[in-house]
Parts: sequence; structure tokens; C-alpha cells
Amino acid sequence: MIPRERIRNIGISAHIDSGKTTLSERILFYTGRIHAIEEVRGGGKGATMDFMPEEKLHGITITSAATTCQWHDTQINLIDTPGHVDFTIEVERALRVLDGAVMVLCAVAGVQSQSITVDRQMKRYRVPRIAFINKMDRLGANPFRVVQAMRDRLQLNAMLLQYPIGSEDQFQGVIDLIEMEASYYEGENGEHWMKKPIPDALVEEAQQAREKLLDALSFFSEPMTEILLAGEEVPKELIWQTIRQATLSLQLTPVLLGSAFKNKGVQNLLDAIALYLPSPIDREVVKTVESVSLYPNPDDPLVALAFKLTVESFGQLTYTRIYSGTVKQGDTVYNSRTGQRVQIGRLVRMHANKREEVKFAEAGDIIALLGVDCASGDTFCSGEPLVSLEKMYVPDPVITLAVTPKKQEDSDRLSKALNRFQKEDPTFKLSIDPESGATLISGMGELHLEIYLERIQREYNTEVYVGKPAVAYRETIGQKTNFDYRLKKQTGGSGQYAHVSGWIEPTDAPFVFESRVVGGAIPKEYIPACEKGFREAMQSGPLEGYPVTGVKVVLDGGSYHPVDSSELAFRSASHQALEDAIAKAKPYMLEPIMLVEVETPNEYLGRVQGDLSSRRGLLLGSETMQTYSIIRAEVPLSQMFGYSTDLRSQTAGMATFTMEFACYRQANNQ
Repeated sequence: MIPRERIRNIGISAHIDSGKTTLSERILFYTGRIHAIEEVRGGGKGATMDFMPEEKLHGITITSAATTCQWHDTQINLIDTPGHVDFTIEVERALRVLDGAVMVLCAVAGVQSQSITVDRQMKRYRVPRIAFINKMDRLGANPFRVVQAMRDRLQLNAMLLQYPIGSEDQFQGVIDLIEMEASYYEGENGEHWMKKPIPDALVEEAQQAREKLLDALSFFSEPMTEILLAGEEVPKELIWQTIRQATLSLQLTPVLLGSAFKNKGVQNLLDAIALYLPSPIDREVVKTVESVSLYPNPDDPLVALAFKLTVESFGQLTYTRIYSGTVKQGDTVYNSRTGQRVQIGRLVRMHANKREEVKFAEAGDIIALLGVDCASGDTFCSGEPLVSLEKMYVPDPVITLAVTPKKQEDSDRLSKALNRFQKEDPTFKLSIDPESGATLISGMGELHLEIYLERIQREYNTEVYVGKPAVAYRETIGQKTNFDYRLKKQTGGSGQYAHVSGWIEPTDAPFVFESRVVGGAIPKEYIPACEKGFREAMQSGPLEGYPVTGVKVVLDGGSYHPVDSSELAFRSASHQALEDAIAKAKPYMLEPIMLVEVETPNEYLGRVQGDLSSRRGLLLGSETMQTYSIIRAEVPLSQMFGYSTDLRSQTAGMATFTMEFACYRQANNQ
């Protein structure tokens, strides 16, 4: 086995269309994992990591794909994640288990709305990252503007470790500001990495950039400060060590340059991954829910997290990160959520959709288990005590569709497909409309659900009727209101009695329950039943039956009967008490607001802004480049259905947009 300090578990994350999958393809080629480069939209077989038919059809990454490759003496376990916000759960669960990340930015577009989302996810899991400014060959490329945007919009301490040799169609290579050498890439696929002296015309600029870099790095290293003050040359080993330490402590984001499509700069990035990103033993100590510290020691008891599932014809494939201990084929482990024993059959290392069987895996590895039945987010342990790792953040769905099979005989296949997708994807929700009995599917956006509908037809040979999209509204309360409800029923035998009193008030959290019952007015064993009843009442509001959010319930009194009181009685009383209280607390509707970012040629700027305003959009500002502008706005989701078609017709098909959930806000018809 390779030493733990030579392993890098990394992800490639970024805004849609920034070149992540193209970069992954080059990484696999230069590390010898594949022997021919395929393009995302270049015909042929398609990129290695985009293996789903829907990914090849749409030209985007939909699911995160894992692979393993070797760069010199470093093993890189790589996960390529989607850029489209509808598939943000794929980024979320990848970053949950990774040690480091490469954040890809477009040299032209720079920091975009989804870049902000990815940055927020990386900060949530405290993942050290390197930034790679891609597409340096494109018209309008300006890496210095991108670095400044990283500082201004992401509050990152971004530092360029390289200086470009030309830009746009004149981009030839990069200058390493640490070794002060120029890198060029020759051969049909840039496989010949040539290091040459810096071009004379750029020596002075490179020297100034190096001095600026060393001056900034000296804040992290006293030895470097002393050497600089003495006017001596700083050893490159000290520079590498300082950058690494500052990166691991999240105080620095090293920035590299290149063009993955033109095969330039990728080898330098691989060096930087090995030099600056953490190994499993460099990461902060992982804590369980029970505050147990986990160390990546193969000899410790096993603790592993199932972070992604795919259900296939042979059974379930469970992507797993091992945090401590060792797992072997044939081992018996425990699922800490269910307490049940789990038999480990086959272990495989993934290469996109291909599998390589392994006999065992150790702390720090990312592998997949075959045929293990579990849920996403479950923790596997080798024995007592059973511990649980914190689950990942899962955003709520914002859009709902009704689906009905076109042929009655396809009902079973549709049900099987929907249940499978719900198990695989925590942001894909399945429910039944209580009035019509229709099957409802909910997700993160139109594209998210469109992909699943395509998969139902392709994988299950089932055609469905699809209803109009419905917005996932919420209801909330506008004021504090008291409740005092007494349930008293007598039906021949034992009766039902429960009495609850207290108040509700608005809160920023989805739901808060607080018990202030004293003196045994309600026995302690009935308090959980009260909370359960309150939570059930939150599932349907008084206005339109949408889920209720933003309510704090304080239970401060009540009474009970020694014979007729029960958990069921208190649960029913609490449910009815909260329903009545919400109806009196000036309830109002909330609608999902989307953060919309439109990139349009300058001549259509006014037209696009006017259209967004007509959709009840709040314009947040715009940024004008040489030939195009980026407009940011907050727009109600209900006004954004069919926007892609409208935008294309307004801009002769030249504008693009991205959209992600921002917040819930009071619906304006209230």
C-alpha cells in the first residue's frame, strides 16, 4: 500500500462550463490513466468522467465520478463534480469526504454565481483548495482580474504562483515564480513538458511578480522574513513549505494558470496538488457526532462514511470514505444508524463507471462497496462503541412535477424508477398529492427533473405524462400567538385526555421546540409526543396546505389524566393546538427566490434587464466586459419557467444564464 502521506483525495469543482471535465480528462492522460484524450463535446466516445448517456447528450456533468491515478510517487483519488446548480448535492457530498479541492475558474468570466456556491460549500467543510484559472487562450482572458474578484467576492487570500506567457490566442505557457522557469507544452497533446529560460521581454515583470509573492508569503513565515530583510535568496523548499502550511490552514489559496483544452498548464497543476494539498493525515481531526476524534490510522477500529449510492442491476454500489481502520472482503461491520450487522462482499476502486476489485482498503481511501444495503450518510463501524459521522447538508427542493404513466402496465416500472432515484439522490423527493392522488416528484430545478424523466424513458422503457411545474411554496407566521387546547373524548371504554398550553412566535430557523413545563403539569414521558404532534402540524399550513416554516413553539403548561392520558392523546392535542395557533398568527405565503446570473452581449443588456424586471426581478448589479455583460438579479422562481427559451429569442441565442436558490421571501400577492 502507498504511504498515507502520499495520497491526495481531491475534487474538481467550479461553475458550469468552466472546463472541469476537460481538465479531468487531461489529468487522466498525463498521469497515464488513459491513453487517448476525448472531448466533452467533440464527438467520439466523449470524456471519460462523463459516462452517462444524458451527460453526453447535454454536454454537462450530472453525477460526480471517481477515479484514481498516479503522478510520480503521489496517488490522486479524484472526484469530478457537476457545475450546474441543479446537481449541487453531488458537489456537497463529494466535498464532505474530500481532503482538498481544485477550484476551476474561467479566465474570462471569472467568479460567477455558482463559484460563490462552491466556495461556500468548501468553506462549510473547511476544505483547502488550489485555484486553477482555465481558458487562458480565450478572447478576453485576464487572470489578474479573476484573482482580484476572488479576493473581493469570495474573500480569499488568492496568490498567483505563475505569470502568463501571452494571453488569448497568444497564450504559450506559464512562468513559475518560485523556480523562475518558463514552462512550455509541446507534442500533439502537450505531453512534452519543456522548462526553458524566461523570455527576455518578461524577465522584469516576472521578477516583480515574484517579489510581490514572496512579500505576501513572508507574513506566514518568520524565517522567510529574516532572509528577505537580509537581502538573500529564499530557498525554493522554504517557499513550497510556507505555501503548503498556509494552504492547509485555509489562510491562502494558491492560483495557477492554464488552458486544459489547449493542453497547457495541467502538469504544473499536478505538481501543485502533490506539493500543497493535504494528505489524509494532514487534515484537521475528524470528529463524530459523539465528539470522538478519528485519526487515519489503519490499525484503529473501522469508521467509514457511505456518501453516495447508485442502484444497479446487480445491487447497490456504495461509495465510501474510510476515516480510520481497515476493511477487507468478508468483514462484518455495523451500520451505526440501524445497529445492524453488514457483511462486506466485494470492494472495488472506481474509474468512472469501471471497477477494479481490491482485497482491502485502509484509512484515507475512497472505495466502493458492492451489494451493501444502506442509506446515503450512514456510518460503518467495526464494533463498540458505535459512532456516527455528521451528515451532509441537503438543500430543500424548489420545484415539483406531477407524473403519470402513459400505459397502466408501466406503473410498476415507474414506481421502481422513482424509488431508486429517491434513494440515490437526497434532493429528489417523492410524494403523493392527497387530493388528486397524483405522484409528485420534486427537485432542484427544471433540468434536474428533466434528466430523471429522460432516465425513466431510457432505463425503464416507460413514457409518462408530465404536469406543469409547480413552485414549492412555504407558509409561515407573522406574529406571536398563544394556544391553550384541551382534548377530551369519552368513547365507552378508556377515554382520551390531553391539555397543552403555550405560545408560538416567528423564528429564522425552520422549526424550534422548547419545553418550559414545570411541576409535572405534563409528565416528561409525554413531552416527545407533544413535539411529534407539533412537527406533524407543520407539514400542512392553513392557507394553501404548503409546509410551514419559521415557527418556534414554546410549551409551558397543560394537564393530564392518570387513566385517560396517553402519548397518542398528547400528540393529537399538540397537532390540533398548533394548527389552530398558526391560523390565528397572521400566516402568509413564502415563495422561493432564485439568484439569476445572465451573461449577454452588450447590445442586449437593456433588453435583458427590462425582461428580468418584468418578472418581478430585483436587479443586484451588472459587470461590463469588453463585448459582454454579466447581470445579477433575484427573481421569484414562479416567473422563471421557460426563461431559457425567452432569453434565446431576445438575444439571438447568444446569452446564457445560471440560476440557483437564494432564499424564501414573502409572496408579493399577500
